[in-house]
Amino acid sequence: MSKSTDIRILDVHYDFEEHPYRTPLKFGGVPTDRCILFNVQLRVQTRDGKEATGKGSMPLGNVWAFPPRYAPFEQSLAAMKHLAELAVSATQDCTRCAHPLELSETLEPEFLRIADELSRESGPGSLSYPIPKLCTLVTTSPIDAAIHDGFGKANGINSYNGLGEDFISADLSHFLSAQSPIGVLSEHDFTGKYLDEYTSRHPKRTMPLYHLVGALDALTDADIAHRLNDGLPETLPEWIAADGLTHLKIKLNGDDLAWDVARVLDIDKITAETQAKQGVSTWHYSADFNETCQDVEYLLAFLNRIQEENSHAFERLAYIEQPTDRDLKAHPENRMHKAAEIKPVVIDESLTDFETFLLAREQGYSGVALKACKGQSQALLMGAAAKAYNMFLAVQDLTCPGASFLHSAGLAARIPGVTAIEGNARQFCPGANDGWRDAFPTIFNMSEGTVGTQVLTAPGLGH
Repeated sequence: MSKSTDIRILDVHYDFEEHPYRTPLKFGGVPTDRCILFNVQLRVQTRDGKEATGKGSMPLGNVWAFPPRYAPFEQSLAAMKHLAELAVSATQDCTRCAHPLELSETLEPEFLRIADELSRESGPGSLSYPIPKLCTLVTTSPIDAAIHDGFGKANGINSYNGLGEDFISADLSHFLSAQSPIGVLSEHDFTGKYLDEYTSRHPKRTMPLYHLVGALDALTDADIAHRLNDGLPETLPEWIAADGLTHLKIKLNGDDLAWDVARVLDIDKITAETQAKQGVSTWHYSADFNETCQDVEYLLAFLNRIQEENSHAFERLAYIEQPTDRDLKAHPENRMHKAAEIKPVVIDESLTDFETFLLAREQGYSGVALKACKGQSQALLMGAAAKAYNMFLAVQDLTCPGASFLHSAGLAARIPGVTAIEGNARQFCPGANDGWRDAFPTIFNMSEGTVGTQVLTAPGLGH
């Protein structure tokens, strides 16, 4: 059944925007030094004739979404840009008038078809590896964001307040009805359920921010050969003191147990000394291996060593992000049940749809990392699934500056159970936040380790 609030797409415009990193950031063992934003503006019209412009923005994080082990950096980046352009054309051609979730349901298969065609093209510069589904989701996520944003603005509401039965006829069973790869149906019945039951009508007032400690980052002055002297902190104690940090995300290598354990213990020692000076007694860590562990035994050995050598550091470890390879079907031996009994183990790179969600649960993952870069529609649906299955929830970053960070922060602030948000563009790509700090000072200027998400209440996605 149609709704008067349904929207159709009238026009789409886009551009790319590049910013250098302040210092290199290592993703899955590969350093990267720049951010390329894909920005989308999309004009929509409701059934009753109201019009608005929705906006979306996201980094084309090719090192993460289409790793160099699949395609060289410049080749994967070029493929994402080409895919982005073709996806805009497909969006422009979409004639359906519907809710954003339903428009996503129409557009995503078309985007995947386009990616498949690009993957099969021959000639100079042709890809030797198919464009991964994750890469397609990341590339097209600004389009989905712009649709949700335009929907809210055209209807004069915050988009998170347009997720109930009054705005969409299809309930969650329509979107979350996949069968798992081993033939087990979802054990949760979403019939009669809508996303308004799994999201909040008002954003959380503040949220702690996870500060990234990259594998290449300086911990102390001894780690710095030449200071940047650009006015920003350059060591971990400087960052903690400047921003009042209480949450640290630690990037680990996953192929050198002694190094990984020593890195966590060094960070804990330095952090404990710094927090004592700040009068802070409680703080938290997450550990991100970016799927570099060869097997779950490595993770179990890592956790055991941390617990044996520093019980306080172990207690501060809140959760583990995707320790092993993203291809769950190809590696059924990497079952996380034992590790998840010790700490929450969160699926990240593997999560591309409800099917992989179910497979991850079967393989022992106990948490879900939601990311705006996979699309607003998918993030909302996977958040609902995770809540229904009582799983640990986190919202993760893709070094998102400006509008993309506002999008991510708004998502975290509206999903019950998410306790903190990651945001590292302020460290690695601060120039891309110029102008945004003045417009949203509580978001981009941290206070006591938190981000002031209470301001994200405007029509659309909140900003």
